[in-house]
Amino acid sequence: MQTEPLISVIVPVCNVTPYLELALDSIRYQSYQNLEIILINDGSTDDSESICKDLAS
Repeated sequence: MQTEPLISVIVPVCNVTPYLELALDSIRYQSYQNLEIILINDGSTDDSESICKDLAS
């Protein structure tokens, strides 16, 4: 049995609260499932950081 390689998707995050969950849903619902999603917050002043923390848990 051959395992699909792990694909890392790196998402830069900076004040994107209205779009963040939609963007992440777009990644999660791909047909390829062996993914890790890495969110990099670059000093957001909106709720982006708290959304990232909620999604990580």
